[in-house]
This record gives sequence, C-alpha cells and structure tokens, in this order.
Amino acid sequence: MGKLKSYQEQIQEIVEKGINAAEERQKKLASKPFEYAEKLEAEAREYSVKSLRKRYDDYSGSLFTQLRSLNSRVGSFAADLVAKIEKETAEGAESVSEAADEVSNQAKAVKKSTTSTAKKTTTRKTSTAKKSATASA
Repeated sequence: MGKLKSYQEQIQEIVEKGINAAEERQKKLASKPFEYAEKLEAEAREYSVKSLRKRYDDYSGSLFTQLRSLNSRVGSFAADLVAKIEKETAEGAESVSEAADEVSNQAKAVKKSTTSTAKKTTTRKTSTAKKSATASA
C-alpha cells in the first residue's frame, strides 16, 4: 500500500500544480481588462463630465466665432466687389449715354442738313420748271 499512497500523493501534487498554474493564468488573463478599466478610470477622473462639457463648449464656441468672422470677411469682400461692379456699370452707362447723345446730335445735324438741301433742290426744280413753262409759252 505504500506505493499506492505514493502514487496518490504524486497525482495530488500534479493536480495541485495544474490547479495553481491554471489559477495563475486565469488571474493574469482576467487582470488585463481590469488594468485597462483602471487606466481608463484614472484618465476619466482627469476629465470630469463637467470639464469635458466645458472644453467642448469652449471649442465649439471658438469654432463658430471663427466661422462668423470668416463670413463677415467674405461679406466685406463681396460688398467691395459689388461696389466696384456697380461703379464700372454706372461709368459704362454714362459713356453709352454720352455716345448716344452725340450720335443723336449728329443725326439731327445730318437730318437738318439733308432737309435743307432737299428743300433747296425742290425749290430749284420748281423754279426751273416754272421758268421752262413760261419760256415755252
């Protein structure tokens, strides 16, 4: 029976070592998620929800302030551009108006000249026709 007792003790030792190794492995594996959770918790403590909200509000406020500033600058640029276009359009319209007045004046002068030449020609033809008619009679 001594040998059986020895085998039994050896088997118990082997099983005990197996249990110990399994326990050690299980603790090591199980500790990883807890280590990550503890690390996350430590970082989360640095940033409370209130401080995170304040940071978010500050960043978003700054972003929208910058967007408003950009919009204002673009608006100023567009206003300057529109003013220049309106000025050039007004100057162009004035030039066209002056040219139209000049053409109108020249057309009136040509019409007047043509009308007076036509009257003289008509008067001459009428006078010549009368003279011819009296001379033949």
